Amino acid sequence: MWAPGRNENRKHSSDQGGPISSETRINDRIRVPEVRLVGPAGEQVGIVRIEDALRLAQENDLDLVEVAPQARPPVCKLMDFGKFKYESAQKARESRRNQQLTVIKEQKLRPKIDQHDYETKKGHVSRFLAAGNKVKVTIMFRGREQSRPELGYRLLQKLAEDVTELGFVESSAKQDGRNMIMVLAPHKNVKPKAKAEPAPEQAPEA
Repeated sequence: MWAPGRNENRKHSSDQGGPISSETRINDRIRVPEVRLVGPAGEQVGIVRIEDALRLAQENDLDLVEVAPQARPPVCKLMDFGKFKYESAQKARESRRNQQLTVIKEQKLRPKIDQHDYETKKGHVSRFLAAGNKVKVTIMFRGREQSRPELGYRLLQKLAEDVTELGFVESSAKQDGRNMIMVLAPHKNVKPKAKAEPAPEQAPEA
């Protein structure tokens, strides 16, 4: 009956992707008479002796990993533990990178903005969304404008519709004191744009 020694276990783990976490017991560090075994594809094998579970791990060139130590008996799974740790670390780094790239920009408008200024503001919002940033759009009411909140609401709805290809309304328009606020977020499939490339020159018509 095979039972990996500590030196063999340490070598196998380092070959597969780095040191073993002291919080997770694997292979010969699992010191119980029997375990509830889960196969590499998630199939339920059932309750087996620890010796048989370790033999199956060796035969499949995998690790026996304790995934639920509180259970009775503990639940263990056959997997490539080094590969699992590496992929988990990659996902964690990617998640942190995405969080860091999410920036909230702000664009302020007046409810009676003229068309030229509106186009300028819309261009800024479009550029922010294309870069992968969220945009907080604020309508600023002054004086008697506060009695016409529908003007701000219609303006925000128009803006949301004009940039619908780049983003969506994450937080609907709502009154906040003298202001009305809406938050736009970029679509997940919109990749942040780098510097715009010059348009290719067209050949002159014959």
